[in-house]
Amino acid sequence: MLDTRKQAQLALGQARLRIARPTARLGEMIRFYRHALGFQELAQFQDHDGFDGVMLGHPGAPYHLEFTRETAGQAIAPPHPDALLVFYLPDRGVWLAAVERLWNYGAAAVPSANPYWDRAGLTFEDPDGNRIVLQNAAWPI
Repeated sequence: MLDTRKQAQLALGQARLRIARPTARLGEMIRFYRHALGFQELAQFQDHDGFDGVMLGHPGAPYHLEFTRETAGQAIAPPHPDALLVFYLPDRGVWLAAVERLWNYGAAAVPSANPYWDRAGLTFEDPDGNRIVLQNAAWPI
């Protein structure tokens, strides 16, 4: 029989990941992630305990993003420039297509706070200033 710590480790290794972020610009965030990055709306909710929100992702992917807006309104602290979502796209053609999609949306690449990400990737900001790196490299681990 596995001890509790080993069971927890195995369970987290099989988990699906939701990254949840607050926003005051819910509509802009939905448009950006849908049109600039090709995410799909997986679910949404209205006035759930004082929050509106949406889950965006790709069906079957082990992750999705949730953006919520407090219906009473709330100030949102600006994100740190090294708080990143990094998408590893090893195929150069796929990477270029993803970059072009962002450019066609009107997004401009920004210098990364950590120069490592500029060596094989490009960094973009969403409407809230959260940074997304499209890395033209294989997943290193």
